[in-house]
Amino acid sequence: MKALFVAWQDAQSRRWAPVGRLTRENGIYQFVYTRGAEEMPNFRPFGRMRDLHKTYKSEELFPMFANRILAKNRPEYGDYLRWLGLSDSEYDALEELARTGGLRATDSLELFPCPEPTADKNYQVYFFCRGLRHLHTENRERTRHLGPGERLYLMQDLQNPYDGMALLLRTGDPITLVGYAPRYYSGEFTQVINATSPNQVKVTVEQVNRDAPIQYRVLCRLVSPWPASFSPCARDEFRVLA
Repeated sequence: MKALFVAWQDAQSRRWAPVGRLTRENGIYQFVYTRGAEEMPNFRPFGRMRDLHKTYKSEELFPMFANRILAKNRPEYGDYLRWLGLSDSEYDALEELARTGGLRATDSLELFPCPEPTADKNYQVYFFCRGLRHLHTENRERTRHLGPGERLYLMQDLQNPYDGMALLLRTGDPITLVGYAPRYYSGEFTQVINATSPNQVKVTVEQVNRDAPIQYRVLCRLVSPWPASFSPCARDEFRVLA
């Protein structure tokens, strides 16, 4: 994992938009703002990175992102890597942020990777089911009994007042709602479905972490043939300003 976009939510409108991009190349971290930062009227630059048109570089991960990494000396660190589906041998700070989103209760930021074709030319994304704490008790309980490899299905939540592109996740028969796809992937997942075939887009349970905090309960994987002429993260708000 070498590049992550930074999404920011406006507290008033509840709209999300990519406002920055974090990359690492040859051991050097770089951060740049994207056009989304200019299009969100209430957005303010991060800390000392006040120039929207400048490229910021560092040999160390920028503090605002490093603060979202779990310290290795924490007693739950081993369990944490297991919840993310990672191991010490393959650990990477950007991969950790890609899996967790770098979520914190104190702000409205989230990080996510821009997918690239796999070696076998597939579109592949790992993500955690979102919104579990808002489900009914019986739905949350169903997530505890999901099994690795179990198929899940995407459904549009057309009447969602906060996200017109929201995608629900459900089980097969009997149908039970088990969460949402991350909101920053909703539009892109819909594009992939429309450009291929719903039967070719497969969401499966990668693992269920029954001992984890609820935001790390169900790790999923979506796989689909990479659609012809498909470009992820191509909307104008993703364009870098530097």
